[in-house]
Parts: sequence; structure tokens; C-alpha cells
Amino acid sequence: MRISLAQLRDLADPHIELLEIISLEGQRYMARLYLDGQPLILSNDANDTLLLRSSWEVRDLLGSFSIRRTDVVHPSAYNEMVGLSAQTVAPLRIKVGEA
Repeated sequence: MRISLAQLRDLADPHIELLEIISLEGQRYMARLYLDGQPLILSNDANDTLLLRSSWEVRDLLGSFSIRRTDVVHPSAYNEMVGLSAQTVAPLRIKVGEA
């Protein structure tokens, strides 16, 4: 599911349990928010995934919200690139914030 920044602002006192800042090939980042255990992709008003230039931009954009934990997640494509299953390598997860 998806949520826009406007929809997030309209929620009564939203508490983000986990913010995952997901690196997309090291050039762009997307945000996956967990609200009440439900993962939501941060999207623009046209319902397209909001792509940001850095993990700092994501954190600045969502800085006014209550966020319990923030992780930067770097999925690995190396096994897939050499013909192995992409499922065999867990993404690199770096905790960058915790309330």
C-alpha cells in the first residue's frame, strides 16, 4: 500500500514504528513506513513512489513525525548478477536512529 505526505499529515497523531530508507542502486532512495504494523510506501500525489536524492532528504522530509526507529536498507543484487538466487543474500540494514 501507499501513503502520500499529505495523507500522513492528515492522520491524527501518526506514530511511525519503523522508517526504512531503501537505497535503489545507490542513486535514489525511497521510504517505507510501518504504521500499526502495516508497510506503506511514501508516494507523491499521483500515487507514484516518491524518489529522493539521499537518506538525509528522507529524514528531513519526515523529521516532524514521531519515528521510533530508522534503518537504511541496501538490497544486494550481486548474486542475481552472477546467476544465483536474489533471495540468498539478506539486505544490508544499518540502524541510523532510534527513539
